[in-house]
Amino acid sequence: MAQLLRQLRIIVPIFIGTAVYGFGLHYFLLPNQLMEGGVTGIAVLLNYAVNWPLSLSTLLLNIPLFFIGWRMLGIRQMVYTIFGVLSLSGCLAVFEWLIERGWLVPFQGSHDSMLSALYAGVALGTGLGIVFRFGGTTGGVDIIARIIARSRGISMGQIILSLDVVIIGVSLLYIPIDKVLYTLVTVFIASKLIDFIQDGAYSAKAFSIITEQGEQIAELITKELERGVTLIPAKGAFSGKQKEVVYCVVQRAEIRRMKSIVRKVDPRAFIVINEVHDVLGEGFKEE
Repeated sequence: MAQLLRQLRIIVPIFIGTAVYGFGLHYFLLPNQLMEGGVTGIAVLLNYAVNWPLSLSTLLLNIPLFFIGWRMLGIRQMVYTIFGVLSLSGCLAVFEWLIERGWLVPFQGSHDSMLSALYAGVALGTGLGIVFRFGGTTGGVDIIARIIARSRGISMGQIILSLDVVIIGVSLLYIPIDKVLYTLVTVFIASKLIDFIQDGAYSAKAFSIITEQGEQIAELITKELERGVTLIPAKGAFSGKQKEVVYCVVQRAEIRRMKSIVRKVDPRAFIVINEVHDVLGEGFKEE
């Protein structure tokens, strides 16, 4: 039972993500003649050119990539990928059925496609971000992006954005340039949302403080902010003096107090503040 619950915690969000993504395709993207990148973009072009159902072409185009992903990502990863592709194709088929019967009326921008492009980007990025966050993909370029992200350490949003720009550029042969430009807005928004959702909606700040008063600063942080602190021995390359790096992660609301604590102890301390995402541990959130 515990194993089943763990699987459901992954499968259900992947299904929800593919449903949101499929909704964005049929409700915002197709009726406004916008484009999408990757294999889904090819399926969209086939829909525009020969009226192939998006659900069928998406499934057929992904089959060859299953074998690549099976070798590169492993069996467990591809199980979720196969489920993601089947779920996406199923959701697309359902939306097609609803549209045919008039139960779902797609949104069409009457004069300006910007609103459609913005909401398409939100829907597509939200859907893919949820799928990626729970270890799945929707096939196609998503498989390629996950392989590159694992080997090169580049964010999946950046990889997908780069690949999509190339594929969408080819679509200039089939759709007007103004639609392509609107599509770039959609892709950009989607890529940012993918990174935002995948990295974690919650974000905090990491302080790296280089000082000769490390223990005093750490003691004050622990007392006033009740945050854990790590002291790292360091040495100044130019001065040769022994120093310490005080490392601590705080919430955004605590940034001002953190700076005040450091300046109170050592006004000459060198402070580096970095953005961090998805913080796990005591005082933040547990896995």
